Amino acid sequence: MENPTLDLIHRHASVRRYKADPLPASVIEAIVASGQRASTSSNLQTYSVVAVIDSAKRQKLAELCGDQKHVAEAPVFLAFCANLARLERVCQLRGYTQVTGYVENFLVAAVDAAILAQNTALAAESLGLGICYIGSIRNNLPEVIDLLELPRLVVPITGMTVGWPEKSPRLKPRLPLRAVLHWEKYDTSSEDGALREYDRAMIETGIYQGRQVPVPGKEGETEEYSWTEHSARRVSQRVRISLRAVLEKHGFGLE
Repeated sequence: MENPTLDLIHRHASVRRYKADPLPASVIEAIVASGQRASTSSNLQTYSVVAVIDSAKRQKLAELCGDQKHVAEAPVFLAFCANLARLERVCQLRGYTQVTGYVENFLVAAVDAAILAQNTALAAESLGLGICYIGSIRNNLPEVIDLLELPRLVVPITGMTVGWPEKSPRLKPRLPLRAVLHWEKYDTSSEDGALREYDRAMIETGIYQGRQVPVPGKEGETEEYSWTEHSARRVSQRVRISLRAVLEKHGFGLE
């Protein structure tokens, strides 16, 4: 199926090396304005974006985001925030009290911000720019909140580096569609086969550089490091375990 939008989506890959060329404010405004055209729950638009172009501030963000060099080197860093503060003012103006004490309220704002971010990413890539999502903006959330001077009820959900790619990024294969798309009911009958297929595809890219790891349950045997090994290691670690306390302190109840 030939379609320029589908072609653009399928060319996506994270960019972590950028040219030093700055981005005009008009370009930043254009891609974020495109982000605003994304779907939003009940048209509440519970999001905000903080664009950081100051080099010293980007360097500090890089340190807070796991010392990722491209956060400092990309000409623009965008912080996508869940924002209920604006609706707080709306309620004040109209004589209502906003409810912010439940998980649902936070999820509405977080999902809104995430959809905005993806629309912004597609807009950037349509102009030939490269992007990389920065989930580690949540590593040191209180410090990021202070650095960006975010008010109560505004918290970063994800970050994004944006700039002109130094070179074309390498595309990674995705899981086979049958591992993701289910018809009528959730079906796991082909899941193990899909995972084995994906492991082979990821190994063939050379991303894991031929590393060897023990075969689970088979002492003395090794196999190539793979996506399942990599992912299992990642999700077996405790990370960002203080987020709930930070969110509650910043006004988001999670009942």
